[in-house]
Amino acid sequence: MGELETEEQKTRAEIATFLRDLADQLDGGEDVLLNLGGTTVHLNPTDPVTFKLEGESDWTEGDTEAKQSIEFELVWWRDASTPEEGALNIQE
Repeated sequence: MGELETEEQKTRAEIATFLRDLADQLDGGEDVLLNLGGTTVHLNPTDPVTFKLEGESDWTEGDTEAKQSIEFELVWWRDASTPEEGALNIQE
């Protein structure tokens, strides 16, 4: 099992470019390559893929700012008997 998470500030345009590239990779049917904080991750999503989308606004009366977020998650299942084939491939 492997997991990698990164968080960094980007402009709206940079995020849109990242998401367009991800969409093109998904549409192409080949491995998806993600660069997360200087580390390249190879993933191979298999159909069907579950798409989870969440929007949130978090604030309390009297606050001067509200934290808002959009989160999305893609989930797919692979045969557990062949971990090498579907494993998270991380290259630094």
